[in-house]
Amino acid sequence: MKTQPQANDEMSRLARHLDGQRTAMLSFSDEHGQITARPMTPLEMDERGEIWMLASRQRMAPHFVAALRQANLSISDESHALYISIAGVARLSDDTSRKQALWSAMARPWFPQGADDPDLVLLALQPQLADIWDGPANDAVRLLALTASIAASRPIGLGAHEIIKAPPVPAPVR
Repeated sequence: MKTQPQANDEMSRLARHLDGQRTAMLSFSDEHGQITARPMTPLEMDERGEIWMLASRQRMAPHFVAALRQANLSISDESHALYISIAGVARLSDDTSRKQALWSAMARPWFPQGADDPDLVLLALQPQLADIWDGPANDAVRLLALTASIAASRPIGLGAHEIIKAPPVPAPVR
């Protein structure tokens, strides 16, 4: 994921963790109240902190009868021992210029007509709260930390947990 410079320290810290991440799970309650999740590719975190993804209008629009929906974006990067859970408000957008900017040939299997495909819609998630667990990326260091933690009966060097509360942002331009 590309990240743009952020306006405050909290969102800058989140952007640093998100930079380069390519796969996430988006979870929300469907129209029946059932929690559902689907894999998504976060493409960009803009200067307002919104995380942008390409989505299928046919598959997502029924879930967005209300303009905004509470959602959670989860990222699990086991190779770097990095785990992120972002709670926020999701919305759909038909911003043509942003579709053009985020479009790539990698999306063609799902949207064969390109950025102008009628099924293509943007999904934007405005973070409200992020939980980040960041552990040692090196397997040997992780094993040593786990061994020390077991011997001491307390966590030693297993990583850090950080909570980021996103500041309120102005309403998006539709």
